[in-house]
Amino acid sequence: MFGLFLFILFTPGGSELLCMSSELELSYTFCDATDHVFMFNVTPCGIINKSVWKSSLTWIPRNDITFLKVIFNVWYDGVKALHWKEVLCYGADDEYTICGALKGETVATSFDIKGARTTFPKGNYTIILQAFSDDSDNNMVICLNFTMIVKQDTF
Repeated sequence: MFGLFLFILFTPGGSELLCMSSELELSYTFCDATDHVFMFNVTPCGIINKSVWKSSLTWIPRNDITFLKVIFNVWYDGVKALHWKEVLCYGADDEYTICGALKGETVATSFDIKGARTTFPKGNYTIILQAFSDDSDNNMVICLNFTMIVKQDTF
């Protein structure tokens, strides 16, 4: 089953359902109370284990993005399953199009999310994505709290 989910967020608020299929349900909230201009879409709405999601992101950052560190924390059925930290932008020779974006400038980029790296068994996941414009984790530029429900095992 192919699906599309798209979200455009202008203000923080309640949980929004992004994607629902017989295999997967995905929703989000912002972690902070700051207004955001943010759009993200991905296809298909299916189990990430067996597919490559085609994604696009449009975002107006609140800070210059010369340095960008992202932190993913994933909980599976209430137990912490993954902590991943990556610096995406160093300020020189950066490979991502978001790097170098200025505060208030619209960033538009596309990328693939490849599920083959991680197996997601049936269950409930909480995924916290935090992005910081410095290495001290003081200047958060965005924080998203995703709820992902995988409805069937794929193995």
